[in-house]
Amino acid sequence: MEESKIFAVKTTANQERSVANMITQIAKKNKLDIRAILVPDELKGYVLIESPRKEIVDSAIMTIPHAKGVVKGSTDFAEVEHFLTPKPSVSGILEGSIVELIAGPFKGEKARVKRIDELHEEITVELFEAMVPIPVTVRGDHVRVLRKEEE
Repeated sequence: MEESKIFAVKTTANQERSVANMITQIAKKNKLDIRAILVPDELKGYVLIESPRKEIVDSAIMTIPHAKGVVKGSTDFAEVEHFLTPKPSVSGILEGSIVELIAGPFKGEKARVKRIDELHEEITVELFEAMVPIPVTVRGDHVRVLRKEEE
C-alpha cells in the first residue's frame, strides 16, 4: 500500500463542508484511493485530503464547484495532527469573565464566571439578574464569552 500524504484543496469560503461531501461521493462512485477528508474549523477556505497521489485528488475535484484546486506540494500527518485533538469547551474562558448563556433554562442571561472545571468541561457562573446571587453550573459550550477579565 502506498504511503499517504495530506493535500490541501483550496475552496470558496464557507463551502468547505459541501466540497468535502461532494469529494466523498465522487471518491465512492469512482473508487478513488481517498483515505480521509478533514474540514478543520480553524482553516477557512481549505479541505484536507489524505491520499497517496496528487493526481487522485485532482481527478476527485475536477467537476466540483467551489473547489479551486490543490495547493502545490503535500504535507505529512504530523503537520495536521493538532486539528484532530479537540480543544476543551472551557478553553479561553477565564474566572471573572462576563459570559452570556446561549442554551439551557437561563438562555440569554448574562453572568460572571466564578469557577472553571476543566475536567468536566463545566463552568460555575453567577447570574447578574438574579435577586440573590446563586451559583449555577453549566456546560462550557453553553456560554459565549462577552468580555475576558480577571477579577
